[in-house]
Amino acid sequence: MAKILVTYDMFREGFTELESNYDVTFPEGRDFTYEEVLEMIPEYDVLCSMFDFPVNKELVDHAPNLKLVANYAVGYNNIDVAYCLEKGITVANTPDPVTAPTANLALGLMIDTARRITECDRKLRTLGKEMKVGVLENLGVNITGQTLGIIGMGRIGKALAKRANAFGMEVVYHNRRPLYVEEETKLNVMYVSKEELLAKSDFVSLNAPYTPDTYHIIGEAELKQMKPSAILINTARGPLVDEHALVKALQDGTIHGAGLDVFEFGDYPLPELLEMENVVLTPHIGTQTMDVRIVMARTVCNNVIGFLEGDRPVSRVMRP
Repeated sequence: MAKILVTYDMFREGFTELESNYDVTFPEGRDFTYEEVLEMIPEYDVLCSMFDFPVNKELVDHAPNLKLVANYAVGYNNIDVAYCLEKGITVANTPDPVTAPTANLALGLMIDTARRITECDRKLRTLGKEMKVGVLENLGVNITGQTLGIIGMGRIGKALAKRANAFGMEVVYHNRRPLYVEEETKLNVMYVSKEELLAKSDFVSLNAPYTPDTYHIIGEAELKQMKPSAILINTARGPLVDEHALVKALQDGTIHGAGLDVFEFGDYPLPELLEMENVVLTPHIGTQTMDVRIVMARTVCNNVIGFLEGDRPVSRVMRP
């Protein structure tokens, strides 16, 4: 019987089928540490990892029986995919369950930042009747009729484009390669260069995976190409943005605002961002709903069982 190691503490409801058919080890009340997994991994055939758990060369070299790494995330920058594939280890992820909730959050951050919802809520709670509420106070931006530029037109980018169209926005995008014309027509989007996207977009949403090529895809030079009225949205991975450059751009008015669900240096943003009224911050909650968490766990299970039994599709990562 295959032995499966799950590194993270998660709702067991999503793992019912896996537990009933295989020898599965879970942590209790907390996640396993890297050191604990490093010690345990030699006897396991499958590793179920979380998006922030490093599956690196050291770990793989300690895992002579490892055949599959099933990541609980759509992203896989925590995994040395190239080394896994070189060693004959399959890597799987969970793209489908995260698509809608992440696109929803990106749209929510756009609306929140543009209409100053969080800012007004905070002021009203803090100032009460001292808050200015006249007809020319607290003016925001109506997203209808504005241009959204999407960098990274994968599943989440496409889902965001559909939502933006429903709000009456024009959508342009930049990707490693353009979509087929038929799909562009269906989505009502237009491919442009990154430079053109930055120059014409009122909102720029990052929906690309984190790879060496996308590290700091938005830095000082890119921020200077954006409109002074532009708002940057990042629900992808923090290191896509040079956070120090973003702080400076927000401070000096190079761009108008930002909505961030992820941060460059870990779970928390730079302190300067916490002080800015024109920034909306959420702590990586793109998929943080009860139902999505359970569906993601079931997707991990389906990837594992499909790999071991060959009776269902596996969402394989084919390249780093």
